[in-house]
Amino acid sequence: MSSTSRDERCLLAVPKKGRLHERCMKLLQGCGLECERAERLDIAHCDNIPITLVFLPAADIPKFVGEGNVDIGITGQDVIREESVDVTQLLELGFGKCQLAVQAPKGQYASAADLIGKKIVTSFPNLTAQFFKELAASKGRTEDTTVVAVGGSVEVSCTMGLGDAVVDLVETGATMDAAGLEKLDVILRTQCVLIANKSCGHPAIVDRLKKRMQGFLDAQQYSMVSYNVHAANKAAAIAITPGRRSPNVTNLEEEGWFAISAMVKKSELMDVMDRLADCGAIDILAFDIRSCRGSAQSQ
Repeated sequence: MSSTSRDERCLLAVPKKGRLHERCMKLLQGCGLECERAERLDIAHCDNIPITLVFLPAADIPKFVGEGNVDIGITGQDVIREESVDVTQLLELGFGKCQLAVQAPKGQYASAADLIGKKIVTSFPNLTAQFFKELAASKGRTEDTTVVAVGGSVEVSCTMGLGDAVVDLVETGATMDAAGLEKLDVILRTQCVLIANKSCGHPAIVDRLKKRMQGFLDAQQYSMVSYNVHAANKAAAIAITPGRRSPNVTNLEEEGWFAISAMVKKSELMDVMDRLADCGAIDILAFDIRSCRGSAQSQ
């Protein structure tokens, strides 16, 4: 990429593979970014917005953003903390949620404090060392805990005799349970976030993308419900569907009847539709929302 095109385009780093890659691409498609990634290339230019996607290992993204090699990035809070980079967190994205947890063979240790002075295997050596240093100090212990850094397959380390316990990410707990491990403590709760370099040179583009992301994420939480209701039941129906600010109410041609529409949380949709029918509403319809503006958090 030439220096000219580099200056004109905002560089967005995204995980290059795995589930995080898939979730990120779904998010970006929902934000209207149109781009095609050529085979074996880790760069893709968007056609409809001056953004270039740079595909990187998720663990490398904080460093690339922090050092200004890219402008913004999507990665986990866990790797940001592990790398101790100075970046600006713009938005929590709500996916990739998990816990960085201390895990040990079932029944062998009562608490994480029992592991002070032991050997701990992890892909997060900095966070692990900090956790056990602070834990030892709080317990008045002076032993040094040995931290062994590995690149993957952390959960089998105890079985293979590499360590006494591990620190690894836990999502559902299925892998931990299959490895014969149990959770003793949680170091960090993490999810994917949008981050930016402190001196990002494309504030307008970044702000536009952030608003699109927030709109897409909000839209995943809501459905639009539309129905007709007689004046006698109007107040009861509006009480069921107050909307995020207020419902949209329109007079129908037939005297005494109103058309009402409002945003409803998807988790409450079926119950809301049942209650509307019970209070006399008719022609009750529900629609998916692709995106929206005016964040729920700002209201």
